[in-house]
Amino acid sequence: MTASAKKLFSYLLKAAILILAFIVIYRRVDNNDNLKRFELLIGKIKPAEAIAVMSAVGVLMLVNWVTEAFKWKYITRELTNITSWEAIEAVFCGLTWAVFTPNRIGEYGGRVMFLPNRKRIHGIFAMAVGSFGQNVITNTLGLTALCWFVFTFIHVNIVVSLALSLAAGGFIILLLVFYFNISWLVTLLNRIRFLKKYHRFFDIMARYKTPELLNIMWFCLTRFFVFSFQYFLVIHLLIPGMPVFPMMMMVFILFFVQSALPSLDLFDIVVRNYTASTFFVYITTQNLAVMAAVSSIWFINLIAPAILGSVFVLKLRFFDRNS
Repeated sequence: MTASAKKLFSYLLKAAILILAFIVIYRRVDNNDNLKRFELLIGKIKPAEAIAVMSAVGVLMLVNWVTEAFKWKYITRELTNITSWEAIEAVFCGLTWAVFTPNRIGEYGGRVMFLPNRKRIHGIFAMAVGSFGQNVITNTLGLTALCWFVFTFIHVNIVVSLALSLAAGGFIILLLVFYFNISWLVTLLNRIRFLKKYHRFFDIMARYKTPELLNIMWFCLTRFFVFSFQYFLVIHLLIPGMPVFPMMMMVFILFFVQSALPSLDLFDIVVRNYTASTFFVYITTQNLAVMAAVSSIWFINLIAPAILGSVFVLKLRFFDRNS
């Protein structure tokens, strides 16, 4: 392919990514009744209080994704050295790709395009380590909250309670063991005949030792509590009488269910709202306010940064990034 053909193809790819992203964003925002309901509910609150809370939530969105960017920079140290700003560009660009791809898989593609050509496939497996760490945190706290929910509201017998506790505890221990021994997965992949020739790509995961994996988990834990606090602020703003502990347990369950169900990102808000309406009904009668809160955070945490990330899509170099 000639240089001019590559340049034209690059422009067309960028245009396609941006068009797809904005079509999806427009359709999901335009048809979202819960966002409109949020506008109505927040209009009944004192303007100063509403502005202060939503400004804090917006700042926390930036803290959340900048933390993810620092995690990405830390993870990619095994591949290449990138600046903090390059890591931020990669993360926000990935969010733009994520909105129109199944299970947000486009986020991988958007990020690794900011790496040198020969490191991009390695970057996918390096990112998988960070995603694994985030899932360990989400599943650990989510399963704990789910057990609390069952014991508190379902009132199952002692045998079922014990079985549920053992199953949840066993799964959490299994996750932690595999996370801190991720080289076991690499060994397993290397034993699969047709995958052996690709070992140079997924062997990157075996380079992360316990200290590095622990540091990655601290990044993940920080992000988890940042977006948990966002939910607390918005729900407390709309439903100030809701008790804090059960509220946060329901939020943890929401994260757990969301991470467990593969879905196209444009249906992400549907899953969130359905989960919220199913569980929060046990602690509040203001179901519509809960779904409005969930939708507002979905917009701030995913849609707004995806729009911001469109700027960085224009900086992508598909063919000529240094090796």
